[in-house]
Amino acid sequence: MCYNKKPKGFKGMDEEIINKDNKNNKNEVDMTSGNLLKKLFFVSLPLIFSGILQLLYNAADLIVCGMFGSDHAIAAISSTNALINLIINLFLGLSVGANVLMAKCKGEKNSIKGQRVAYTSMILAVVSGIIISLFGFFMSKFFLKLMGTPLDVIDLSAAYLKIYFLGVPFSMIFNFGSSLLRAVGDTKRPFYFLAFSGLFNVILNLFFVIVCKLDVKGVALATIISQGISSLLIIICLLKNKGFFHFKLKELHFYYKEAKEIIKIGLPAGIQGTIFSLSNVLIQSSINSLGTNVMDGNGASSSLEGFVYVAMNSVATSCVAFVSANFGAKNIVNIKKVIGYACLIIVLMNLFVGAFIISFQDQLLSLYISHIEALDAAKSRLIIIIVTYFLCGLMDTFAYSIRGLGHSITPTIVSLLGICGIRILWIYTIFNIEKFHNLSCIAISYPISWIITAIIQLIILKTVYKKIKYSK
Repeated sequence: MCYNKKPKGFKGMDEEIINKDNKNNKNEVDMTSGNLLKKLFFVSLPLIFSGILQLLYNAADLIVCGMFGSDHAIAAISSTNALINLIINLFLGLSVGANVLMAKCKGEKNSIKGQRVAYTSMILAVVSGIIISLFGFFMSKFFLKLMGTPLDVIDLSAAYLKIYFLGVPFSMIFNFGSSLLRAVGDTKRPFYFLAFSGLFNVILNLFFVIVCKLDVKGVALATIISQGISSLLIIICLLKNKGFFHFKLKELHFYYKEAKEIIKIGLPAGIQGTIFSLSNVLIQSSINSLGTNVMDGNGASSSLEGFVYVAMNSVATSCVAFVSANFGAKNIVNIKKVIGYACLIIVLMNLFVGAFIISFQDQLLSLYISHIEALDAAKSRLIIIIVTYFLCGLMDTFAYSIRGLGHSITPTIVSLLGICGIRILWIYTIFNIEKFHNLSCIAISYPISWIITAIIQLIILKTVYKKIKYSK
């Protein structure tokens, strides 16, 4: 493999700005002109469906195990989420860097640099996936013990984690590849790939758990097989892509300059995600202290809450591509419009999806759990989170937009102090008071941390925007 050399396909081409006609690629979207509200919504829609599909598949994991698996299989799987996110978020942050940088290249119409970003990103995906896989496989049980995972579920959790981490390289390839496509407005094809592979996930879940009696191991095995399918599909897509960038294995190169830019943008986001997950590991440890039934209820509630979160976060994720593209194209006024449109869509998403979940909470929760204590715990958390979740969506939109404008470290510091700091302080103070030692008390710390952090991020965003506007 060569480094910092031009691929053969670049020979004789201008290294600066290349005005390339991409009208032949109907999957890509011009994010710098036209009806931006309409475009933002329709670019976000496949991403929303992708997230919802992913959650449905995860819910299927829990439901299949809950109905046909061993006792407390749901607790075993749900208790691993914080740990999984803790380990992989650092590297997944780099995919945010790839997304922002590619969108900026698209706005600048600099396809040469976009090409380099594509190759460098996919190499980072493979390398980081292998590192995470090895680390997670060998350290799973050690971390579960540190979290205070109950003895009656720790072996199930460890078995699930070890198999899950073997499939992380596939997950990283899909996430990085999807980020590149979404950066140029192509959110449909990643959705199709996820839908196709997810269908296999559900089928394999039923086969491995019901027929093969593999319990949580079967769920993990089904997950990594479906991830392998999605990563293969994304690679084929990149190889056949004829839009803003293409992908040829014989031209695969690693570019240090682009890698540094990706890391500069993405690493703070990854660190933020990792420390978020660290605070969630602490919270999960606190939840573990409330007993297995509360763990079951927390897992069921978290699964339902996820449907609201992915709807809002998909809009925030799409927003950063629009912000980056307009920043690259120097369409400063459009940046403010896009952020406003994103906030409007997010509030409406929370209103409609949240209202549906609250209205049918009994029926939805009964798909996961049946124990009265677990159901009561789930409801006590669900109502608090769902009603206030739009605050989280607004917070994410402001932070992502700041990154899209080239400032990645500041929103990371604010988020760490505002989210992690408040929640950790809450756990060690309020939660330790006997009458507040319950799941509802933990849930209340979430909206408190969201609103404080969102306000600070908004102030920073306005400051950054004014500097860009008046320096134009």
